[in-house]
Amino acid sequence: MKTFLILFHSSSGENPLLVMQRLTGLGFKPITGKYDLEYDWGRDITVHDILELSIKIHETLKGTGVFYKLETPDYEEG
Repeated sequence: MKTFLILFHSSSGENPLLVMQRLTGLGFKPITGKYDLEYDWGRDITVHDILELSIKIHETLKGTGVFYKLETPDYEEG
């Protein structure tokens, strides 16, 4: 399964490159298209797994001025 992240940056917030570096440090991979980043779990996951990852994202982005949207579809997009 994969979890996808869409970022909404503010011009008064942290540098987008630094934000990307923080998130890749969590295991996200930058992609193009509908989403900005993807997290490939490499396995089936639970809601608890998603919540744990969302807490890490929240703490990582705290104070950056970045808003985000997290999506974990129950199917593989191709």
